[in-house]
Amino acid sequence: ADGGDEPAPAAAPGRAQVFSTVVDTFLEKLVAAGSYQRFVSCYRCFYKLQPQLTRSIYDQFISQLQASIKEEIQEVKNEGNLEGLFSLLDKIVEEAKDRQEPAWRPSGVPARDVRSALVPFLLRHRAHLRRALQERQRRSSSLAQEVLTGRDSIAELQQLIQARQQAWQ
Repeated sequence: ADGGDEPAPAAAPGRAQVFSTVVDTFLEKLVAAGSYQRFVSCYRCFYKLQPQLTRSIYDQFISQLQASIKEEIQEVKNEGNLEGLFSLLDKIVEEAKDRQEPAWRPSGVPARDVRSALVPFLLRHRAHLRRALQERQRRSSSLAQEVLTGRDSIAELQQLIQARQQAWQ
């Protein structure tokens, strides 16, 4: 009644472990599908002449096939960083268990789902672009004012040069 007698529930296996189990099950079923009897039925003449050699070839073929598949799957796991992603997904799922609000679900209307995902992003992007535009307009305005001031200064200098030139002549 106090719960002390019951063993703690076993933790659910992680996705990486489930993936490995699926791969192992796949290999077992592949070997079962490619049984020795099927192999022999394909190479019946050879089997009649050399049954021990046929068995040896089959065993080598199966072991090399399993090794090759395991190597390929390990390469995919390494290239895709699957173990890291699986553990990250496990962590996200674990964190989501404590949430009270329901998770997002697609409505069944792709256009609405895409819109609901894109609109907030596009609104933030539009606000960012507007701020950037305002900054550029302020900078452009101040640069235009500096250009006008420079032109006025040049015009005054030209008048001063003309006046001195006339006075000198």
